[in-house]
Amino acid sequence: MSFSPHPPGLSGYNSIQEQRDRWERKRSRVAKELVQTEQHYCQQLELVSTFFVEILKAKGTLKEDVQEGIFSSIKSILSMNQSLLVHLENGYIGKGLEKFSSHLHHYNTYVDNIYNANKVLGIQLKRNKAFRHFKKLQEARPQFNNQKLEDMLQMPVQRIRQYKHLIQDLAANTRPDHPEFEQLSRAVAAVCEVSQRIQGNAQRHENHLQLCRVQKLLQGRKMQVLAPGRWFIREGWLNMVPPKGSEAKPKMFFLFSDLLLEARRCSPLSLSNGEKFVGQHAYPLQDAAVEKVFGHTRSQGGLLSLTFPNAKLLLMSSNHDDLNDWYQCLSSAIRKLQSKHTVVLQRDDRCSHPAADHSNPGRKRDLASVEPSEHILKSVVELECSAPKRTKPSVDSEPSSAEASSSSCVIF
Repeated sequence: MSFSPHPPGLSGYNSIQEQRDRWERKRSRVAKELVQTEQHYCQQLELVSTFFVEILKAKGTLKEDVQEGIFSSIKSILSMNQSLLVHLENGYIGKGLEKFSSHLHHYNTYVDNIYNANKVLGIQLKRNKAFRHFKKLQEARPQFNNQKLEDMLQMPVQRIRQYKHLIQDLAANTRPDHPEFEQLSRAVAAVCEVSQRIQGNAQRHENHLQLCRVQKLLQGRKMQVLAPGRWFIREGWLNMVPPKGSEAKPKMFFLFSDLLLEARRCSPLSLSNGEKFVGQHAYPLQDAAVEKVFGHTRSQGGLLSLTFPNAKLLLMSSNHDDLNDWYQCLSSAIRKLQSKHTVVLQRDDRCSHPAADHSNPGRKRDLASVEPSEHILKSVVELECSAPKRTKPSVDSEPSSAEASSSSCVIF
């Protein structure tokens, strides 16, 4: 017979108490880290505010709108973080974070402006000799410890990411019956919202850079890649089977969220445009359909059939993985466009077509427009691309559903 060193009812109690003790120790460590990092953060913000914002304003080195473009709401952020630090140092973590969360609109303003701030700062450093000299002198102060203004302007963005992890750890190690649990939970939600905003801004900025890069690759201005709501997806070479059955020709394709752009390389004899492309056709994806003609197996390469309202393409690649990625990207882009169009139709036609079935219109459209693979291959070979001769696409806004459905193949 074995004997337990503790009474039967106490073993479970001890394990629960040990878990609570571990939570409390972890919570104390995280709270200490939050206070220490907040102290350092406020000191850094105060350096920027004192030695740049206030002195620049007193000297008048920068115009008011230019200074606002660089430093945005950093003084308001300093004020709210100094208030948070007082609460944290006095042990009022939940109360301090709850009050802090109610003023996060200052961080929203700052993170929305951060890419513009970098741009304005770069322009001033090139054009404003007085500001360039002032910045160099201030950064040489021992308080800055060899830090550059460009890096210090990123601190609020980086601090939001730190808050997300620290406050999440605090909430995870706080008992639900603790008086600060609800305050910490609300603070986590508020900070995560700003963190998502930062991530979204970064994605939009990266997309803008990609669109600008593609625009520079295209000769002339006949094709305006930069358009509201347009997203770059991918690019690459594909062999296009001509409609009359001659030899396949390699073409560069740029895939965006709303269209597929076909281009050819400029003449290598052109010294200035040797690395650029000429846009030839822009195919809107709104009413397009894509199908694998060959390439379902792991054999070398395959064929893709693309069907548009007034044009059909047969694209070939010798790389199976590359072809499969093109298929996935095209399918996803077309599906998203058609899904968006379906939602708009449901809202507009709800009263006039109450009995219409919009449960899966994208699938019905695909089934109706996509023919068997052998028939598609025959159609692609026989059908020439019919299009208006020199139609320039609108760049003022993203193509509407009506425009996308009526347009087909644009020749530049």
